[in-house]
Amino acid sequence: MDASRIRRYLKRGGVIAYPTESCYGLGCDPRNPRAVRRVLALKKRNPAKGMIVIACDVRQLSTYIAKQTATLRREMRAAWPGPRTWLVPASSACPAFLRGHHDTVAVRVTAHRGAAALCRLAGMALVSTSANLSGGKPARTAEECRRIFGKRVLVVPGPVGERRRPSTIQHLISKQIIRK
Repeated sequence: MDASRIRRYLKRGGVIAYPTESCYGLGCDPRNPRAVRRVLALKKRNPAKGMIVIACDVRQLSTYIAKQTATLRREMRAAWPGPRTWLVPASSACPAFLRGHHDTVAVRVTAHRGAAALCRLAGMALVSTSANLSGGKPARTAEECRRIFGKRVLVVPGPVGERRRPSTIQHLISKQIIRK
C-alpha cells in the first residue's frame, strides 16, 4: 500500500483496519478528534473507556506521556517492543478524547512488524483498538474487517501475529494488571 496515500488518508481523518499482534485493529490519527469519534462510532465503543495508542518507537509516544522517573521509564521500555500496554500518566498535551475518563493514557510500542511499519510510514503513532463491534469477536482477517465495516475503513491487508490474546494492560505506577 502506498505510504503517501495512507498518510493523506489518516491526516484527513480516515480510519484504517490493520493487522496487529493478535487481531486486526482499527486506527486513526490520535490527534484528530473527528477520526477518533469515527472509530468509537464504528465500534459502538463507550468514549469513557479511552483508547490505546501504538507506535513504532517511544519517540512517537512522547507527546502523550507525562515525564516519568528514570526507573519508571526503564520499566516501561523493558517491556517494549512487545504485547504490554502501559497505562501511564498523560501529558498536558494528550487529548482528553484519548484518555476517556482517566488521567492516564494507554500506550504500547508494538512488536508487530507490519503495525510498526505502518506507524513509520504514517509518521505518527496510531490509535489501536480491536476491529470489532464492542463486545464482539475481533476480526483476524482483512475479509472479516470488510464484512464488519464495509467501505467505512481503509483495510491494510497483512498477516496477524501469532498471539491469541490481546496485549496485557498494566498501570505503570500501581502495577495493577487491568487485562491479562
